[in-house]
Amino acid sequence: MKTTFEQELNQKGKLIYTNVGDSMLPLIRQDKDLMIIERPSGRLKKYDVPLYKRDNGQYVLHRILKVRETDYIICGDNRWQKEYGITDRQIIGVLTGIVRNKKMISVENKMYLLYVHLWCDFFPVRAVMLRILLTLKRKVRTRKHET
Repeated sequence: MKTTFEQELNQKGKLIYTNVGDSMLPLIRQDKDLMIIERPSGRLKKYDVPLYKRDNGQYVLHRILKVRETDYIICGDNRWQKEYGITDRQIIGVLTGIVRNKKMISVENKMYLLYVHLWCDFFPVRAVMLRILLTLKRKVRTRKHET
């Protein structure tokens, strides 16, 4: 019997699964890394990575860039478009660790925290870089189809 993420967290207090998609690259690799999600205790902080459910039912795991009084501004590590208006009612869990190559990496690990600060504190630079890379990929695909 299939369970939802919410049921899994309520029954076991923890959810361990692999990622689908590339929105959290380079931190989380699809079908390679395991994510450890736990129920949040209270309000989340800047740089936390919540698992939330959009109003359309889609589950998303992205990083908090800003905490506001009633909501959060969130964005995937491999994205440049911010998502506004995510509220605590939508958040069902928060990333507490990643298992990569059979090694556990806690979100409190010093190297993880260094990555987070470098990746997020320079968001405008990252956004420009990602846009340029996307444009180059599209041009390469277009040229391949033309030949």
